[in-house]
Amino acid sequence: MNFISIVYGLFLLSLTAIYWALSKQRQRLGLLLFASLIFYASLQIEYIPLFFLSTVINFWLGIAIAKNRVYISKIVEENQVFISPQSFWKNWNWRGWLWLWAGITFNTLMLLSFKYVPFCLEIVSNFIELPILKGISLWYRENVLTPLGISFFSFECIAYLVDVYRGAQPSQQFLKFATYKFFFPKLISGPVTRYHHFVSRLKTLHFPAWHQIVEGLWLIACGAIQKGIFADHTGNFVNLCFENLQRAGSGDIWLATFGYGLQLYLDFSGYVHIASGSALLLGFQLPPNFDYPYFTTSIADFWRRWHITLGDWLRNYLYFPLGGGRHGLFRTCLNLLLVMLVAGVWHGAAWGFIVWGGLHGLALVVHRVTEAISERFTVLKSWWESVPGTLMAWLLVQLTVFLLWIPFRLPNLRDALWAIGHLWGHPPDPQFAEKVYAQALGIPREDVALLLLLLALGIFAAYGVERLLKLRLNWPLKLLLVPSCFFAVLLFAPESRPPYIYFDF
Repeated sequence: MNFISIVYGLFLLSLTAIYWALSKQRQRLGLLLFASLIFYASLQIEYIPLFFLSTVINFWLGIAIAKNRVYISKIVEENQVFISPQSFWKNWNWRGWLWLWAGITFNTLMLLSFKYVPFCLEIVSNFIELPILKGISLWYRENVLTPLGISFFSFECIAYLVDVYRGAQPSQQFLKFATYKFFFPKLISGPVTRYHHFVSRLKTLHFPAWHQIVEGLWLIACGAIQKGIFADHTGNFVNLCFENLQRAGSGDIWLATFGYGLQLYLDFSGYVHIASGSALLLGFQLPPNFDYPYFTTSIADFWRRWHITLGDWLRNYLYFPLGGGRHGLFRTCLNLLLVMLVAGVWHGAAWGFIVWGGLHGLALVVHRVTEAISERFTVLKSWWESVPGTLMAWLLVQLTVFLLWIPFRLPNLRDALWAIGHLWGHPPDPQFAEKVYAQALGIPREDVALLLLLLALGIFAAYGVERLLKLRLNWPLKLLLVPSCFFAVLLFAPESRPPYIYFDF
Protein backbone atom coordinates (compact mmCIF):
# COMPACT_ATOMS: atom_id res chain seq x y z
CA MET A 1 0.00 0.00 0.00
CA ASN A 2 1.78 3.10 -1.26
CA PHE A 3 1.35 6.32 0.72
CA ILE A 4 0.71 8.18 -2.54
CA SER A 5 -2.16 6.16 -3.94
CA ILE A 6 -5.94 6.15 -4.09
CA VAL A 7 -5.92 2.87 -2.11
CA TYR A 8 -4.12 4.54 0.80
CA GLY A 9 -6.46 7.52 0.62
CA LEU A 10 -9.50 5.27 0.91
CA PHE A 11 -7.81 3.25 3.67
CA LEU A 12 -7.04 6.37 5.73
CA LEU A 13 -10.45 7.95 5.11
CA SER A 14 -12.42 4.85 6.13
CA LEU A 15 -10.16 4.18 9.13
CA THR A 16 -10.51 7.77 10.39
CA ALA A 17 -14.30 7.68 10.07
CA ILE A 18 -14.69 4.37 11.93
CA TYR A 19 -12.01 5.29 14.48
CA TRP A 20 -13.78 8.46 15.65
CA ALA A 21 -17.18 6.74 15.55
CA LEU A 22 -16.00 4.44 18.35
CA SER A 23 -16.42 5.77 21.86
CA LYS A 24 -14.10 3.59 23.95
CA GLN A 25 -10.32 3.90 23.92
CA ARG A 26 -9.81 0.14 23.90
CA GLN A 27 -11.95 -0.18 20.78
CA ARG A 28 -9.98 2.57 19.03
CA LEU A 29 -6.66 0.97 19.95
CA GLY A 30 -7.87 -2.40 18.71
CA LEU A 31 -8.96 -0.86 15.42
CA LEU A 32 -5.63 0.96 15.04
CA LEU A 33 -3.69 -2.24 15.66
CA PHE A 34 -5.84 -4.18 13.18
CA ALA A 35 -5.49 -1.44 10.53
CA SER A 36 -1.73 -1.25 11.07
CA LEU A 37 -1.41 -5.00 10.57
CA ILE A 38 -3.39 -4.72 7.34
CA PHE A 39 -1.12 -1.87 6.21
CA TYR A 40 2.05 -3.86 6.88
CA ALA A 41 0.54 -7.03 5.39
CA SER A 42 -0.07 -5.15 2.13
CA LEU A 43 3.70 -4.60 1.91
CA GLN A 44 5.27 -7.67 3.54
CA ILE A 45 2.87 -10.06 5.25
CA GLU A 46 5.44 -12.81 5.95
CA TYR A 47 7.18 -10.89 8.77
CA ILE A 48 4.12 -9.99 10.84
CA PRO A 49 4.58 -13.07 13.12
CA LEU A 50 8.23 -12.09 13.73
CA PHE A 51 7.38 -8.50 14.63
CA PHE A 52 4.49 -9.64 16.79
CA LEU A 53 6.74 -12.08 18.68
CA SER A 54 9.32 -9.30 19.15
CA THR A 55 6.57 -7.04 20.51
CA VAL A 56 5.52 -9.69 23.05
CA ILE A 57 9.12 -10.24 24.18
CA ASN A 58 9.87 -6.52 24.57
CA PHE A 59 6.61 -5.96 26.45
CA TRP A 60 7.53 -8.73 28.87
CA LEU A 61 11.13 -7.48 29.18
CA GLY A 62 9.91 -4.00 30.10
CA ILE A 63 7.91 -5.40 33.01
CA ALA A 64 10.83 -7.60 34.11
CA ILE A 65 13.25 -4.68 34.05
CA ALA A 66 10.89 -2.48 36.07
CA LYS A 67 10.62 -5.10 38.79
CA ASN A 68 14.39 -5.44 39.10
CA ARG A 69 15.89 -2.04 38.32
CA VAL A 70 18.03 0.18 40.57
CA TYR A 71 15.81 2.02 43.04
CA ILE A 72 17.58 5.38 42.99
CA SER A 73 14.30 7.04 44.00
CA LYS A 74 14.43 5.09 47.30
CA ILE A 75 17.87 6.53 48.02
CA VAL A 76 16.63 10.07 47.32
CA GLU A 77 13.63 9.51 49.61
CA GLU A 78 16.09 8.68 52.37
CA ASN A 79 17.41 12.27 52.04
CA GLN A 80 20.77 11.21 50.67
CA VAL A 81 21.42 14.15 48.34
CA PHE A 82 24.77 12.69 47.35
CA ILE A 83 24.39 9.08 46.26
CA SER A 84 27.46 7.37 47.67
CA PRO A 85 28.93 4.28 46.01
CA GLN A 86 27.96 2.26 49.09
CA SER A 87 24.30 3.33 48.82
CA PHE A 88 24.28 2.71 45.11
CA TRP A 89 25.63 -0.82 45.31
CA LYS A 90 23.40 -1.56 48.28
CA ASN A 91 20.33 -0.85 46.14
CA TRP A 92 21.77 -2.34 42.98
CA ASN A 93 19.93 -5.31 41.54
CA TRP A 94 21.85 -7.28 38.98
CA ARG A 95 18.70 -8.83 37.57
CA GLY A 96 17.43 -5.49 36.24
CA TRP A 97 20.75 -4.83 34.55
CA LEU A 98 20.82 -8.33 33.07
CA TRP A 99 17.24 -8.07 31.79
CA LEU A 100 18.12 -4.77 30.12
CA TRP A 101 21.13 -6.23 28.35
CA ALA A 102 19.14 -9.32 27.40
CA GLY A 103 16.65 -7.00 25.69
CA ILE A 104 19.35 -4.93 23.97
CA THR A 105 21.06 -8.12 22.79
CA PHE A 106 17.80 -9.61 21.51
CA ASN A 107 16.86 -6.51 19.48
CA THR A 108 20.38 -6.04 18.17
CA LEU A 109 20.67 -9.67 17.10
CA MET A 110 17.30 -9.51 15.34
CA LEU A 111 18.54 -6.49 13.41
CA LEU A 112 21.96 -7.99 12.66
CA SER A 113 20.61 -11.37 11.59
CA PHE A 114 18.55 -9.92 8.76
CA LYS A 115 20.64 -6.95 7.61
CA TYR A 116 24.27 -7.82 8.26
CA VAL A 117 24.80 -11.59 8.06
CA PRO A 118 25.79 -11.66 4.34
CA PHE A 119 28.10 -8.65 4.76
CA CYS A 120 29.83 -10.18 7.80
CA LEU A 121 30.20 -13.56 6.08
CA GLU A 122 31.85 -11.89 3.09
CA ILE A 123 34.31 -10.05 5.33
CA VAL A 124 35.24 -13.25 7.18
CA SER A 125 35.57 -15.25 3.96
CA ASN A 126 37.93 -12.62 2.53
CA PHE A 127 40.21 -13.02 5.54
CA ILE A 128 40.27 -16.80 5.89
CA GLU A 129 39.44 -17.66 2.25
CA LEU A 130 36.55 -20.05 2.78
CA PRO A 131 34.44 -20.31 -0.41
CA ILE A 132 31.60 -21.93 1.54
CA LEU A 133 31.04 -18.68 3.46
CA LYS A 134 30.68 -16.75 0.22
CA GLY A 135 28.19 -19.36 -0.95
CA ILE A 136 26.15 -18.97 2.23
CA SER A 137 26.30 -15.19 1.89
CA LEU A 138 25.07 -15.36 -1.70
CA TRP A 139 22.25 -17.73 -0.73
CA TYR A 140 21.29 -15.43 2.14
CA ARG A 141 21.08 -12.38 -0.15
CA GLU A 142 18.96 -14.24 -2.71
CA ASN A 143 16.58 -16.00 -0.32
CA VAL A 144 16.26 -13.93 2.88
CA LEU A 145 14.32 -10.70 2.52
CA THR A 146 15.03 -7.95 5.05
CA PRO A 147 11.86 -7.02 6.99
CA LEU A 148 10.65 -3.52 6.17
CA GLY A 149 11.16 -1.13 9.06
CA ILE A 150 13.29 -3.50 11.15
CA SER A 151 15.90 -0.81 11.92
CA PHE A 152 13.32 1.63 13.25
CA PHE A 153 11.46 -1.17 15.03
CA SER A 154 14.60 -2.36 16.85
CA PHE A 155 15.80 1.11 17.83
CA GLU A 156 12.41 1.97 19.32
CA CYS A 157 12.42 -1.23 21.37
CA ILE A 158 15.90 -0.53 22.72
CA ALA A 159 14.89 3.04 23.62
CA TYR A 160 11.80 1.75 25.44
CA LEU A 161 13.77 -0.76 27.51
CA VAL A 162 16.44 1.80 28.43
CA ASP A 163 13.78 4.35 29.41
CA VAL A 164 12.14 1.78 31.69
CA TYR A 165 15.49 0.91 33.23
CA ARG A 166 16.13 4.61 33.86
CA GLY A 167 12.88 4.91 35.79
CA ALA A 168 10.01 5.31 33.33
CA GLN A 169 6.88 3.26 33.91
CA PRO A 170 6.61 0.13 31.75
CA SER A 171 3.53 -0.56 29.70
CA GLN A 172 1.05 -2.66 31.66
CA GLN A 173 -1.39 -3.11 28.76
CA PHE A 174 -0.19 -5.15 25.82
CA LEU A 175 -2.77 -3.58 23.51
CA LYS A 176 -1.28 -0.12 24.07
CA PHE A 177 2.26 -1.35 23.53
CA ALA A 178 1.38 -3.35 20.40
CA THR A 179 -0.53 -0.40 18.93
CA TYR A 180 2.48 1.84 19.58
CA LYS A 181 4.86 -0.62 17.91
CA PHE A 182 2.69 -1.27 14.85
CA PHE A 183 1.27 2.27 14.43
CA PHE A 184 1.29 2.35 10.63
CA PRO A 185 2.31 5.98 9.89
CA LYS A 186 5.67 5.51 11.61
CA LEU A 187 6.11 1.74 11.25
CA ILE A 188 8.29 1.55 8.13
CA SER A 189 10.50 4.66 8.23
CA GLY A 190 9.85 6.43 11.50
CA PRO A 191 10.09 9.00 12.93
CA VAL A 192 11.69 7.09 15.81
CA THR A 193 9.04 7.65 18.48
CA ARG A 194 9.28 6.94 22.20
CA TYR A 195 6.57 4.85 23.80
CA HIS A 196 5.85 7.33 26.59
CA HIS A 197 5.50 10.19 24.11
CA PHE A 198 3.01 8.12 22.14
CA VAL A 199 0.82 6.97 25.05
CA SER A 200 0.79 10.45 26.61
CA ARG A 201 -1.47 11.46 23.73
CA LEU A 202 -4.01 8.86 24.82
CA LYS A 203 -4.72 10.82 28.00
CA THR A 204 -5.95 13.83 26.02
CA LEU A 205 -7.19 12.05 22.90
CA HIS A 206 -10.17 13.83 21.36
CA PHE A 207 -11.69 14.50 17.97
CA PRO A 208 -9.42 17.05 16.27
CA ALA A 209 -10.63 20.60 15.69
CA TRP A 210 -11.25 21.78 12.16
CA HIS A 211 -7.91 23.52 11.89
CA GLN A 212 -6.17 20.30 13.01
CA ILE A 213 -8.03 18.26 10.38
CA VAL A 214 -7.04 20.76 7.71
CA GLU A 215 -3.44 20.75 8.98
CA GLY A 216 -3.35 16.96 8.70
CA LEU A 217 -4.68 17.07 5.13
CA TRP A 218 -2.25 19.87 4.29
CA LEU A 219 0.73 17.86 5.58
CA ILE A 220 -0.36 14.87 3.49
CA ALA A 221 -0.78 17.08 0.41
CA CYS A 222 2.64 18.71 0.89
CA GLY A 223 4.26 15.32 1.39
CA ALA A 224 2.62 14.01 -1.77
CA ILE A 225 3.97 16.97 -3.76
CA GLN A 226 7.46 16.57 -2.29
CA LYS A 227 7.63 12.84 -2.99
CA GLY A 228 5.35 12.32 -6.00
CA ILE A 229 6.57 15.22 -8.13
CA PHE A 230 9.88 16.68 -6.97
CA ALA A 231 11.67 13.69 -5.41
CA ASP A 232 10.54 11.10 -7.96
CA HIS A 233 11.36 13.18 -11.06
CA THR A 234 14.74 14.08 -9.57
CA GLY A 235 15.27 10.45 -8.65
CA ASN A 236 14.72 9.30 -12.24
CA PHE A 237 17.55 11.58 -13.39
CA VAL A 238 19.82 10.54 -10.50
CA ASN A 239 19.24 6.84 -11.23
CA LEU A 240 20.01 7.29 -14.92
CA CYS A 241 23.33 8.92 -14.08
CA PHE A 242 24.50 6.59 -11.33
CA GLU A 243 23.34 3.46 -13.16
CA ASN A 244 25.45 4.55 -16.16
CA LEU A 245 28.30 5.86 -14.03
CA GLN A 246 31.14 4.76 -16.30
CA ARG A 247 29.69 6.77 -19.18
CA ALA A 248 28.88 9.91 -17.21
CA GLY A 249 31.11 12.96 -17.33
CA SER A 250 32.28 15.09 -14.44
CA GLY A 251 29.45 17.58 -14.92
CA ASP A 252 26.90 14.76 -14.92
CA ILE A 253 28.29 13.31 -11.67
CA TRP A 254 28.15 16.72 -9.99
CA LEU A 255 24.56 17.20 -11.15
CA ALA A 256 23.58 13.70 -10.00
CA THR A 257 25.22 14.27 -6.60
CA PHE A 258 23.43 17.58 -6.14
CA GLY A 259 20.19 16.03 -7.35
CA TYR A 260 20.51 13.08 -4.97
CA GLY A 261 20.94 15.40 -1.99
CA LEU A 262 17.70 17.14 -2.95
CA GLN A 263 15.93 13.87 -3.76
CA LEU A 264 16.86 12.25 -0.44
CA TYR A 265 15.68 15.26 1.55
CA LEU A 266 12.40 15.64 -0.35
CA ASP A 267 11.74 11.89 -0.40
CA PHE A 268 12.22 11.38 3.34
CA SER A 269 10.72 14.72 4.35
CA GLY A 270 7.72 13.97 2.12
CA TYR A 271 7.25 10.62 3.85
CA VAL A 272 7.39 12.27 7.28
CA HIS A 273 4.83 14.90 6.22
CA ILE A 274 2.38 12.21 5.07
CA ALA A 275 3.02 10.14 8.22
CA SER A 276 2.55 13.16 10.50
CA GLY A 277 -0.60 14.25 8.68
CA SER A 278 -2.08 10.75 8.88
CA ALA A 279 -1.29 10.54 12.61
CA LEU A 280 -2.79 13.98 13.22
CA LEU A 281 -6.12 12.90 11.72
CA LEU A 282 -6.13 10.07 14.28
CA GLY A 283 -5.34 12.38 17.19
CA PHE A 284 -1.59 11.69 17.49
CA GLN A 285 1.35 14.01 16.94
CA LEU A 286 4.58 12.47 15.71
CA PRO A 287 7.88 14.18 16.56
CA PRO A 288 9.43 16.40 13.84
CA ASN A 289 12.23 14.83 11.79
CA PHE A 290 13.58 17.68 9.65
CA ASP A 291 14.26 21.35 10.23
CA TYR A 292 15.71 22.73 6.98
CA PRO A 293 19.06 20.93 7.42
CA TYR A 294 20.61 22.44 4.29
CA PHE A 295 20.63 25.88 5.90
CA THR A 296 23.02 25.00 8.70
CA THR A 297 26.47 26.51 9.19
CA SER A 298 28.01 23.64 11.18
CA ILE A 299 28.00 19.89 10.74
CA ALA A 300 26.85 19.53 14.36
CA ASP A 301 23.82 21.71 13.64
CA PHE A 302 23.17 19.72 10.47
CA TRP A 303 22.82 16.58 12.58
CA ARG A 304 20.50 18.37 14.97
CA ARG A 305 18.20 19.18 12.04
CA TRP A 306 18.55 16.14 9.74
CA HIS A 307 16.71 12.96 10.76
CA ILE A 308 16.14 14.59 14.15
CA THR A 309 14.70 11.53 15.89
CA LEU A 310 17.63 9.31 14.87
CA GLY A 311 20.04 12.00 16.10
CA ASP A 312 18.17 12.18 19.41
CA TRP A 313 18.35 8.40 19.75
CA LEU A 314 22.10 8.37 19.08
CA ARG A 315 22.69 11.14 21.62
CA ASN A 316 20.45 9.78 24.39
CA TYR A 317 21.20 6.07 24.09
CA LEU A 318 24.78 6.00 22.81
CA TYR A 319 26.66 9.31 22.98
CA PHE A 320 25.69 10.27 26.55
CA PRO A 321 26.18 6.74 27.96
CA LEU A 322 29.66 6.73 26.40
CA GLY A 323 30.43 9.88 28.36
CA GLY A 324 29.31 12.57 25.93
CA GLY A 325 31.51 15.64 26.25
CA ARG A 326 32.21 15.29 29.97
CA HIS A 327 35.68 13.74 29.84
CA GLY A 328 37.84 16.09 27.83
CA LEU A 329 38.25 16.93 24.15
CA PHE A 330 39.92 13.68 23.09
CA ARG A 331 37.24 11.47 24.66
CA THR A 332 34.50 13.69 23.20
CA CYS A 333 35.97 13.34 19.70
CA LEU A 334 36.30 9.58 20.10
CA ASN A 335 32.67 9.34 21.21
CA LEU A 336 31.51 11.39 18.22
CA LEU A 337 33.43 9.14 15.85
CA LEU A 338 32.01 5.96 17.39
CA VAL A 339 28.46 7.27 17.34
CA MET A 340 28.61 8.21 13.66
CA LEU A 341 30.14 4.85 12.77
CA VAL A 342 27.10 3.24 14.40
CA ALA A 343 24.88 5.60 12.39
CA GLY A 344 26.61 4.47 9.21
CA VAL A 345 26.26 0.78 10.07
CA TRP A 346 22.59 1.32 10.99
CA HIS A 347 21.85 2.59 7.48
CA GLY A 348 23.09 -0.49 5.71
CA ALA A 349 25.49 -3.43 5.48
CA ALA A 350 28.05 -2.05 3.05
CA TRP A 351 31.42 -0.34 3.28
CA GLY A 352 29.99 2.79 1.69
CA PHE A 353 27.68 3.38 4.65
CA ILE A 354 30.52 2.75 7.11
CA VAL A 355 32.76 5.22 5.28
CA TRP A 356 29.90 7.74 5.13
CA GLY A 357 29.34 7.46 8.89
CA GLY A 358 33.05 7.54 9.68
CA LEU A 359 33.65 10.66 7.57
CA HIS A 360 30.68 12.41 9.16
CA GLY A 361 32.18 11.49 12.52
CA LEU A 362 35.51 12.96 11.39
CA ALA A 363 33.72 16.12 10.26
CA LEU A 364 32.13 16.41 13.72
CA VAL A 365 35.57 15.97 15.29
CA VAL A 366 37.00 18.75 13.11
CA HIS A 367 34.09 20.98 14.08
CA ARG A 368 34.55 20.29 17.79
CA VAL A 369 38.32 20.96 17.60
CA THR A 370 37.78 24.13 15.56
CA GLU A 371 35.19 25.28 18.08
CA ALA A 372 37.62 24.67 20.97
CA ILE A 373 40.40 26.60 19.21
CA SER A 374 38.04 29.46 18.32
CA GLU A 375 37.09 29.82 21.99
CA ARG A 376 40.75 30.56 22.78
CA PHE A 377 41.36 33.03 19.95
CA THR A 378 39.01 36.00 19.73
CA VAL A 379 40.01 36.70 16.10
CA LEU A 380 38.88 33.27 14.93
CA LYS A 381 35.63 33.46 16.87
CA SER A 382 34.87 36.89 15.40
CA TRP A 383 35.62 35.59 11.91
CA TRP A 384 33.17 32.69 12.15
CA GLU A 385 30.50 35.06 13.52
CA SER A 386 30.98 37.57 10.68
CA VAL A 387 28.96 37.50 7.46
CA PRO A 388 31.85 36.21 5.27
CA GLY A 389 32.74 33.61 7.92
CA THR A 390 29.12 32.44 8.19
CA LEU A 391 28.87 32.15 4.40
CA MET A 392 32.14 30.22 4.27
CA ALA A 393 30.96 27.89 7.05
CA TRP A 394 27.70 27.24 5.20
CA LEU A 395 29.56 26.45 1.96
CA LEU A 396 31.97 24.08 3.73
CA VAL A 397 29.16 22.23 5.50
CA GLN A 398 27.06 21.80 2.36
CA LEU A 399 30.06 20.74 0.26
CA THR A 400 30.92 18.13 2.90
CA VAL A 401 27.34 16.87 3.19
CA PHE A 402 26.71 16.63 -0.56
CA LEU A 403 30.05 14.97 -1.37
CA LEU A 404 29.43 12.41 1.35
CA TRP A 405 26.10 11.55 -0.26
CA ILE A 406 28.16 9.79 -2.95
CA PRO A 407 29.19 6.75 -0.82
CA PHE A 408 25.70 6.82 0.69
CA ARG A 409 24.11 6.51 -2.77
CA LEU A 410 26.86 4.19 -4.05
CA PRO A 411 27.58 1.91 -1.07
CA ASN A 412 29.89 -0.19 -3.25
CA LEU A 413 33.18 1.56 -2.51
CA ARG A 414 34.58 0.93 -5.98
CA ASP A 415 31.71 2.85 -7.56
CA ALA A 416 31.90 5.62 -4.97
CA LEU A 417 35.66 6.06 -5.39
CA TRP A 418 35.30 6.02 -9.16
CA ALA A 419 32.66 8.77 -8.98
CA ILE A 420 34.74 10.90 -6.61
CA GLY A 421 37.87 10.38 -8.70
CA HIS A 422 36.10 11.58 -11.85
CA LEU A 423 34.50 14.74 -10.46
CA TRP A 424 36.97 16.84 -12.43
CA GLY A 425 38.15 16.74 -16.02
CA HIS A 426 36.34 13.61 -17.17
CA PRO A 427 34.38 13.93 -20.45
CA PRO A 428 31.13 11.99 -20.89
CA ASP A 429 30.65 9.13 -23.30
CA PRO A 430 29.16 10.54 -26.56
CA GLN A 431 26.14 8.24 -26.23
CA PHE A 432 25.46 9.26 -22.61
CA ALA A 433 23.91 12.65 -23.43
CA GLU A 434 21.85 11.15 -26.22
CA LYS A 435 20.42 8.30 -24.15
CA VAL A 436 19.97 10.12 -20.83
CA TYR A 437 19.07 13.69 -21.73
CA ALA A 438 17.60 13.38 -25.23
CA GLN A 439 15.83 10.02 -25.10
CA ALA A 440 15.05 9.35 -21.42
CA LEU A 441 14.46 12.88 -20.11
CA GLY A 442 13.75 14.82 -23.30
CA ILE A 443 15.60 17.94 -22.13
CA PRO A 444 19.26 19.04 -22.39
CA ARG A 445 21.69 18.96 -19.49
CA GLU A 446 21.54 22.75 -19.08
CA ASP A 447 17.80 22.59 -18.48
CA VAL A 448 18.25 19.78 -15.94
CA ALA A 449 20.78 21.92 -14.08
CA LEU A 450 18.37 24.87 -14.19
CA LEU A 451 15.48 22.78 -12.85
CA LEU A 452 17.60 21.47 -9.96
CA LEU A 453 18.67 25.04 -9.17
CA LEU A 454 15.04 26.18 -9.20
CA LEU A 455 14.14 23.30 -6.90
CA ALA A 456 16.86 24.35 -4.46
CA LEU A 457 15.67 27.97 -4.67
CA GLY A 458 12.13 26.77 -3.95
CA ILE A 459 13.36 25.14 -0.72
CA PHE A 460 15.17 28.37 0.12
CA ALA A 461 12.00 30.38 -0.56
CA ALA A 462 9.99 28.09 1.74
CA TYR A 463 12.65 28.56 4.43
CA GLY A 464 12.59 32.33 3.99
CA VAL A 465 8.81 32.58 4.17
CA GLU A 466 8.44 30.25 7.14
CA ARG A 467 11.52 31.09 9.22
CA LEU A 468 12.67 34.56 8.25
CA LEU A 469 9.35 36.26 7.46
CA LYS A 470 7.44 33.92 9.82
CA LEU A 471 4.42 33.80 7.51
CA ARG A 472 1.85 31.00 7.68
CA LEU A 473 -1.09 30.10 5.50
CA ASN A 474 -4.40 30.16 7.34
CA TRP A 475 -6.45 26.99 7.44
CA PRO A 476 -9.19 28.07 4.95
CA LEU A 477 -6.52 28.76 2.31
CA LYS A 478 -4.83 25.44 3.04
CA LEU A 479 -8.18 23.68 2.64
CA LEU A 480 -8.59 25.28 -0.79
CA LEU A 481 -5.08 24.26 -1.87
CA VAL A 482 -5.27 20.62 -0.74
CA PRO A 483 -7.34 19.35 -3.72
CA SER A 484 -5.06 21.26 -6.11
CA CYS A 485 -2.00 19.52 -4.64
CA PHE A 486 -3.54 16.07 -5.04
CA PHE A 487 -4.62 16.89 -8.60
CA ALA A 488 -1.11 18.13 -9.44
CA VAL A 489 0.37 14.85 -8.20
CA LEU A 490 -2.14 12.92 -10.30
CA LEU A 491 -1.16 14.90 -13.40
CA PHE A 492 2.59 15.41 -13.04
CA ALA A 493 3.92 12.44 -11.04
CA PRO A 494 6.07 10.10 -13.16
CA GLU A 495 4.57 6.82 -14.28
CA SER A 496 7.30 4.79 -12.61
CA ARG A 497 7.37 5.75 -8.94
CA PRO A 498 10.43 4.55 -7.04
CA PRO A 499 9.82 3.39 -3.45
CA TYR A 500 10.73 5.59 -0.53
CA ILE A 501 14.51 5.61 -0.11
CA TYR A 502 14.38 5.00 3.65
CA PHE A 503 12.29 1.87 3.16
CA ASP A 504 15.69 0.19 2.57
CA PHE A 505 16.97 1.22 5.99
